[in-house]
Amino acid sequence: MSKKINNSEIKSLGYTDERALKEAGWLARTYYRNHHEWRGDKQKIYEFLAAIYAEPEQFLQHEDAYKVAFELVEWKKELGKTLPTPQNFTLREQPLPYNIYGANGIEEGALRQMNNAMKLPVAVAGALMPDAHQGYGLPIGGVLATPANIVIPYAVGVDIACRMCLSIFDIEAAYYMDNKQHLLKGFLQENTLFGIDGHFKQPLQDDLFDQEEWRATKLIRHLREKAIRQVGTSGTGNHFVEFGVLEVQQPTADIPLPQGKYLALLSHSGSRGFGATVAGHYSKLAMELTELPKEAQHLAWLDLNTEEGMEYWIAMNLAGEYASTNHHHIHKRMAKSLGVKPVLMIENHHNFAWKETLADGTPVIVHRKGATPASETDLGIIPGTMASPAFVVRGKGNPNSLNSASHGAGRLMSRTKAFDTFTRQEVKKVLTEKGITLFGGDLDEAPMVYKDIYEVMKAQEELVSILAKFHPKIVRMADADRKQPRED
Repeated sequence: MSKKINNSEIKSLGYTDERALKEAGWLARTYYRNHHEWRGDKQKIYEFLAAIYAEPEQFLQHEDAYKVAFELVEWKKELGKTLPTPQNFTLREQPLPYNIYGANGIEEGALRQMNNAMKLPVAVAGALMPDAHQGYGLPIGGVLATPANIVIPYAVGVDIACRMCLSIFDIEAAYYMDNKQHLLKGFLQENTLFGIDGHFKQPLQDDLFDQEEWRATKLIRHLREKAIRQVGTSGTGNHFVEFGVLEVQQPTADIPLPQGKYLALLSHSGSRGFGATVAGHYSKLAMELTELPKEAQHLAWLDLNTEEGMEYWIAMNLAGEYASTNHHHIHKRMAKSLGVKPVLMIENHHNFAWKETLADGTPVIVHRKGATPASETDLGIIPGTMASPAFVVRGKGNPNSLNSASHGAGRLMSRTKAFDTFTRQEVKKVLTEKGITLFGGDLDEAPMVYKDIYEVMKAQEELVSILAKFHPKIVRMADADRKQPRED
């Protein structure tokens, strides 16, 4: 036996649950170093862990072992839980009718996926936005309404609550020209982190992590520490943080600023590893409980009247709050560096499910996967590319789109095709011509792989009103790493 405490030996005692193993490892190493009777005696410590494993309920009040005991009790509850009998469903022969915006620019794969969604027996209404392109299950840019007790994890998306956030500063736009290098190296590089494992050594504190929801389920409890570690960071793929110029043509009630150009900060990111793990877990669970034909299997649903459905709903909403907190931390760090608070902040989700009511009074859950809420009370941001503007918008509350609009320009080609089509020199030339400074990023996010944002906005004139334009100038994205999964 090794002289050191190691997890392999603890696992052999039955500690296969990751959370219980972590707590048991901490307890064992603490006792090995500090316990007045058992210091250095691995055998006694392992016997103690074996006793806890055998009857964890007896150790729930133990001064040191209660955390191990709690995780074991919860894990054994999970093992003993049996899932309901899976139900088999067939699709409608024909999809329900739905409105398509910007149909000429939407690929066949996205239309096929939306048709499959509208064939679901639980589909109530739907719409397809002008930035739509093929995804998993529901196409990106797809909007789907289901009965008020039905939620489809894959129709929300893998990056739950992917979000836009814009801070507007009372600083003249010319500031960025005089401070370009400082904004990039002193602000963006120091105050942002990107990538799957990105985390700050000292993340900002936040009351969010004291909420009761973090104790709601074993999965959430298990992910809490990762969420704390990653708070204030961004993912890969099309996630970004960028300084730019906000152009205000005339003051409105929504943007009460004089006509002019202002320094602004725009970010795009979601719920990080927390949201991705929740999405993966409950999407798999939904497919185990709801059996559908192969072409629609990723559209499997959960019932909110069941334990599984309510667990997902709690986790999804918590991911929404967490995604918002991520953005707020990024913007707080940047505002502190600038030495000035924003005069206005605008933000919105675009991968989420909301309890809403249709125009005819029907209560539903509206899934917007890569779509922006656009009711008459909604403000939002619809980005273009790093070389084209984003638009600050107010929704028009159009019931034909289920109060929705696009979430961006939308891709013209896959990431793989982008790598095969363009060179770094071509991308650099486009950015230089547009006066854009880019740090990080790769060919799959080149401006040329996206649709024309002006055409996309034209296709949804009846869905949103444009309040202001944001022009990117200094863009920070994840460093190129084609081995990493993308979090779009």
